[in-house]
Amino acid sequence: MNWIYNPWPWYLSGPLMALVLTILLMIGKRFGMSSNLKTICTICGAGKVSSFFRFDWKSQQWNLIVVLGVVIGGFIAANFLSTDNTVHINPEVIYDLQSKGFTTAGEMYMPDLLFSNEVFTQPKELLLLIIGGFLVGFGARYAGGCTSGHAISGLSNLQIPSLIAVIGFFIGGLTMVHIIFPLIF
Repeated sequence: MNWIYNPWPWYLSGPLMALVLTILLMIGKRFGMSSNLKTICTICGAGKVSSFFRFDWKSQQWNLIVVLGVVIGGFIAANFLSTDNTVHINPEVIYDLQSKGFTTAGEMYMPDLLFSNEVFTQPKELLLLIIGGFLVGFGARYAGGCTSGHAISGLSNLQIPSLIAVIGFFIGGLTMVHIIFPLIF
């Protein structure tokens, strides 16, 4: 039973993801999480304001089930299948993060400094969340999908636009971590 409480190895989880993508490809579906935001906005009536949201959302109901599965699966994994929330990262990284104020670095996946409710009372952090959310939303829309859609589904379908998007994601991530993040913290 110990395998239930530990992360699954790549040689088990990788082929399972490939199986899911193969099944989706065979039935003519594409995987991606950001497309669900468009579907949810359409269900809520955004089509009255913008033509972008005028489409047959019922054809995307299957993808909303994926979101529900992710939420339920994440809850079960976090609350019932996780015994150790310690993040196994390089001690130098832990020291560097702690010097920047992340006192729980190496102890949990979601540091309190970024993910506590106090973020909503601090103007600087709230502004960063709003700007970050806008940039992620704009980027996902402009790129025609999110990181999971391009990196997992698009690359497995050998789509050149997905390769370009994934390269852009990596460049953006490296820029954030090595240039912008140190300026913020």
